[in-house]
Amino acid sequence: MRANYDFVNVPDRRKTDSVKWDVASNELPMSIADMDFKTAPEIIDAMKKKIELGVFGYEWPKDDYFNAVANWYAEEHGHRPQQEWMIFTTGVVPAISSIVRRVSHIGDNVLVQAPVYNIFYNSIENNGRHVLSSDLEFDDENYEINWEDLEQKLALPLTTLMIFCNPHNPVGKVWSQKEVQKVADLCFKHHVVLLSDEIHGDLVRKGSGYTPAFSVEGASCEGVISLVSPSKTFNVAALHAATVVVPNDNLRETVNRGLNSEELAEPNLLAIPGTIAAYEHGHDWLQALLKQLNTNFAYTEKFISENIPEIKVVSGNATYLIWLDVRQITSNSQKLAEYLDKETGLVLSPGSIYRGNGNDFLRMNLAYPLAMVKDGLGRLKEGIVKYSNKA
Repeated sequence: MRANYDFVNVPDRRKTDSVKWDVASNELPMSIADMDFKTAPEIIDAMKKKIELGVFGYEWPKDDYFNAVANWYAEEHGHRPQQEWMIFTTGVVPAISSIVRRVSHIGDNVLVQAPVYNIFYNSIENNGRHVLSSDLEFDDENYEINWEDLEQKLALPLTTLMIFCNPHNPVGKVWSQKEVQKVADLCFKHHVVLLSDEIHGDLVRKGSGYTPAFSVEGASCEGVISLVSPSKTFNVAALHAATVVVPNDNLRETVNRGLNSEELAEPNLLAIPGTIAAYEHGHDWLQALLKQLNTNFAYTEKFISENIPEIKVVSGNATYLIWLDVRQITSNSQKLAEYLDKETGLVLSPGSIYRGNGNDFLRMNLAYPLAMVKDGLGRLKEGIVKYSNKA
C-alpha cells in the first residue's frame, strides 16, 4: 500500500494515439470520458511484471480473476456475485451490442432513459432495433424516473430489452436500492431483460453507494444482466477487460454464446493481471481519486456560481462528468459547444447527443489535475462572455 498518489502531474498524451488528445495544439479536450490521471501504480507494476515475462500466448481467465472481481464488489459495494454468474468480455460496449443481438430481435424496442450515454443508441440502431425512450423527468433540479411511462413502454409487446445506466451517464444520478429493485421488478413483470451498464459504479463521490442490478431480490434477478469493468475507475479503457454478471443459467448461456461466437471473450496479454491488480490493490487509490474528484467538483461549482451564473450545475453524486444547464444562454447546445471550441479551444460534449432534454446541456469531464480544471473553466467563462455578447 502506498501512502501518496499523484493527481497533479500527468503525462502529455498528445501524439500518443490517444483518441481524446488527437486535437489541435491550442485545444483542451474535456469531453471524452477517460481521465488525465495515471492509473494506480499497483496496476502498472503488475503490467510490467507481465511484460517482463516476454511470452504472450493465448490466455484465459481463471479463479483468481473472478475471485478478484467478486471480492471487489463484496468489499466496495456490499454484494458478492457468485463465481458461476460471471463471464469475461473485452468491453462493456461490445458486450452491450452482442447482447442486443442475442436477446432481442430485429425490429424490437430496446428501452433507454434519455438523456443517456450516446453509444447506447449506436448499439441499438446499428443492429436494426428501435430505440424507445422513457425520458427521465427533470424538475430544474433533479432527474427522476416517470414510473407510469416506464411501465407502459415496458408492457409494449415489441419491448424485449431495457438498457439501464446505473449510475446514470451523463446526469450522474445514483439510483437507490429501491429504484433498482423497482426497475428490475417491472422488467420481470413484462418479460423484458434488464441490461445494466455499471461501468461508473465505483465512482460515487458522495452519499449512498450504487446498487448492482445483480443484487436485486426475488425472481426479478432471473432477468438481469450486469456489466462491470475497471476501465472508468482506474483509467484503463484500453485494457479491454470487463465482466458480465448473469445470475440466470439459461440467460447466461445465451449471453455467453453470443460473446464467444463474436470473439468478444478472449483477453489480451494485460487484461487479466491488470484487472486483478486493480481489484486486489486499488482500494486506497480509488479513495484518493474520489477525494480529488470532490475537490474538482467543489471548485467547479463555486467558480461557475460566482463567475458564470447563467450556467446551472445539476449533476448528481456519481461519475467524473459534470452536467451543465445552459438554457439561459442557448437552446442549441451543439452550436454552443462548437463556438466554445472555435473561440477558446475548450472541447465539451454537447448534451444533444444524449437526446432527451440534452439539447439544454453541456457535459464536461472533470477528471484532471485541478490546474487543468481551472484552465478549462477559464476558457468556459471567456467563451460564454463572447457568445453572450455576440447574441
